[in-house]
Amino acid sequence: MSLINTEVKPFSTTAYQNGEFVTITEANLKGKWSVFFFYPADFTFICPTELGDLADSYAKFQELGVEIYGVSTDNHFTHKAWADSSPTIAKVKYPLLGDANGRLSRNFDVMIEDEGMALRGTFLVNPEGKIILSEVHDNSIGRDAGELLRKVQAAQFVAANPGHVCPARWTPGAATLQPSAALVGKI
Repeated sequence: MSLINTEVKPFSTTAYQNGEFVTITEANLKGKWSVFFFYPADFTFICPTELGDLADSYAKFQELGVEIYGVSTDNHFTHKAWADSSPTIAKVKYPLLGDANGRLSRNFDVMIEDEGMALRGTFLVNPEGKIILSEVHDNSIGRDAGELLRKVQAAQFVAANPGHVCPARWTPGAATLQPSAALVGKI
């Protein structure tokens, strides 16, 4: 079953952010756009490249009113140790959520039960707390923050402009489509 248009299930977890341990719940999501960015584990290989890429683009997401939540099945102490030992992770300013019990990973259907870690899953949550984008793939394939940013911009455009849709490779300022019978067979 797809998670698209379902509400994020209630949760409470401790995160590491900017040298502090903070509590994050589903209440933090209400009224703003959020990205949940699941990755397998701290102290691994592809994961720091992804988290660093997001860190480099974090200000752009913030300008759009989007909070990023990095999530792995490590706990908040492990996130702190990773940030303390890795220059790449030290530049991460968004919260790194601990999910040692796997509840969040199961709620987003990315838990690999036999391994006790998550698949690479990316989810965009709208200000009403509903999941409107879901992308899950094999752990051997890293993600691109620029492409995620483009998808967020498209989702925000569609939310602000009912009746419009964004075609492939759409970027802000490019033409959109307004589906109608007149377009059938014309594209």
